[in-house]
Amino acid sequence: MAHPLVVAAALGALLQAPQTGDGQSRYASLGKTRIHYQSHGKGSEALVLIHGWTCNLDNWRDQIPDLAARTRVIALDLPGHGLSDKPDTSYTMDFFADAVDAVLKAEGVERAVLVGHSMGTPVARQYYRRHPKKTLGLVLVDGPLVPFGDRKLMESFIAPFRSPNYKEAGAGMLAAMAGPGLSEEMKARINTSFLNTPQQVLVSAMEGMADEAIWKPDPVTVPALAILAKSPTHPPDIEARNRSVAPKLEIEIWDGVGHFLMMEQPKRFNAAVIGFLDRNALLKK
Repeated sequence: MAHPLVVAAALGALLQAPQTGDGQSRYASLGKTRIHYQSHGKGSEALVLIHGWTCNLDNWRDQIPDLAARTRVIALDLPGHGLSDKPDTSYTMDFFADAVDAVLKAEGVERAVLVGHSMGTPVARQYYRRHPKKTLGLVLVDGPLVPFGDRKLMESFIAPFRSPNYKEAGAGMLAAMAGPGLSEEMKARINTSFLNTPQQVLVSAMEGMADEAIWKPDPVTVPALAILAKSPTHPPDIEARNRSVAPKLEIEIWDGVGHFLMMEQPKRFNAAVIGFLDRNALLKK
């Protein structure tokens, strides 16, 4: 029989070790910043869900069960969002990409397919730039690979959020993004997440998206899928513009949905992502 002290030490080590795959809240460290995330399943490869501007990992609640039945899934709150720390710093796409990497390192994930909604798309793209060998593929959810406008246009979007009335500006913008299938409960969750995001964070993140350095035309060569909402705000040549960066990009344009399309039509979205993984033999079943 093992000595009691040996048993106690073994139990202590077990309790302190990362308990992956349970879907419970965990935290990774990026310097002094704690990054909140959830991990479902085990393995050295994972599907990573990256939310958009002022949102949080709860946006993916209707994706996780289906996707986790196919592969390991990790969803995180970007810095400044959700339950992650909100330091007084610049919220650049590089900072967000470093947060993704901190989570993957904490979970022992060596390679990943990144799913980025809205702002999560340039975050995923920046991660791919910094870690091409760790990126197996990209899924872009109503987010661009190329900018929709120049710096002047971006500044016109940012300006209302620098004002004392930024909450009203946010409510109006989020309402305009809502599609017909977005329930009142979903709208409330999205709006609450916006209100819980500090003004400094949401302005800085917008400035990060306006940074011309993140829109360089260096090619995307890994398998990639774009699922976009059919919208009059999208450029008419959006497919050609995205394919100028990712020539082999698969594109689906959905009619009758808004910006939060994965929340509106979760089963359709989940099937599209799983089909993409299967076609490209990505991630272990």
